[in-house]
Amino acid sequence: MKHPADSNADTEFRSHAPGYWPDAAMDHWHDARWQLRHRVDTLAGLEERLALSDVERAGVLLAGHKLAMSITPHFFNLIDRENPDCPIRRQVIPRLEEGWNAPEELADPCGEDSHMPVPGLVHRYPDRVLFLVTDRCASYCRYCTRSRVVSGVGDQHLETQWEAAFRYLARTPQIRDVLLSGGDPLLFTDDRLDRILTRLRAIPHIQFLRIGTRIPVFLPQRITPELCAMLRKHHPLFISIHTNHPRELTSEVRDALGRLADAGIPLGNQSVLLRGVNDSVETQKALVHKLLMCRVRPYYLYQCDLINGSSHLRTPVADGIAIIEGLRGHTTGYAVPQFVIDGPGGGGKIPLNPEYIIDSTPGKVTLRNYEGQIFDYPDPSNPPADALRRLMDQCQAAT
Repeated sequence: MKHPADSNADTEFRSHAPGYWPDAAMDHWHDARWQLRHRVDTLAGLEERLALSDVERAGVLLAGHKLAMSITPHFFNLIDRENPDCPIRRQVIPRLEEGWNAPEELADPCGEDSHMPVPGLVHRYPDRVLFLVTDRCASYCRYCTRSRVVSGVGDQHLETQWEAAFRYLARTPQIRDVLLSGGDPLLFTDDRLDRILTRLRAIPHIQFLRIGTRIPVFLPQRITPELCAMLRKHHPLFISIHTNHPRELTSEVRDALGRLADAGIPLGNQSVLLRGVNDSVETQKALVHKLLMCRVRPYYLYQCDLINGSSHLRTPVADGIAIIEGLRGHTTGYAVPQFVIDGPGGGGKIPLNPEYIIDSTPGKVTLRNYEGQIFDYPDPSNPPADALRRLMDQCQAAT
């Protein structure tokens, strides 16, 4: 199912307010707290605004037992009322297919629980850790890797042990990089987030901090000048956002990302490859071009994890490789993300690329470029000893 980006609706930066909320005053609309209070999180709230398909209605009824539904008004306004296959709609409105678990699917597809030395702290890679600081998001993605603990309605709950985590970080000197995630850390108040970052900054061997967030996309009103001023105190600080479709990059999102960039924060984007959402070269190209206009570097394109109930959204691995093939050489290298698969069960990120090496023999590698042209590249050879002696003799004679 392909959904090429429309040249106008998806490639331009637009505001979609007030959309489904025509009576909302604009001062309310730009208030993050108003947005959170007016999230669509019930079947009645959906049906008030959309004509649901049978599979959507059944999906909503099942969602309360697995992963809560919650959609901010800002993001809800991106939904096409008439199209049940709208790429925004498929990301946040539950579907019946979520209730079926394919044999290969896992509750914890990335093996995070087995790599927790302290509850809430994942230490898989030697020099960096994932710090799960909350189980709540502004809106919930239906393909969420952590649906087992996020949103509070599943059987498993996140139990971060804060002081034990800080003690572990302080006594583990090889850790130089801490990624705050969850849930979404930017749901915290400025003061609470400031306290967490300050505690981490006080550990001498932690060199830089990262925040993984979808708040700039779901809730751009949260990215205030005050938040940005607080964050800039904690440099070097990086932020990874999560955007999957060019329509998500509205004028409000662009401005929010601009405030973060103006605060000196390097921004990267992580997308998940999703069937019927962004599984075409055209859509991906429109997305990465808009990201660069927002001063965000496309970073990762993830193969959708083997999370329970996600088979209707996962694509063949070959589709991701074909997308990278369609971007490499056809747009700037800054716009080309790295396609990766998280090894099931905790293998970490495994990069995948189109095959550009045709053959490799001693002294020569045969390559193809993005146009299919073939080139021989000679592998380096060491200068012969007699040639080096002659050069040394010439140098000595010259002096």
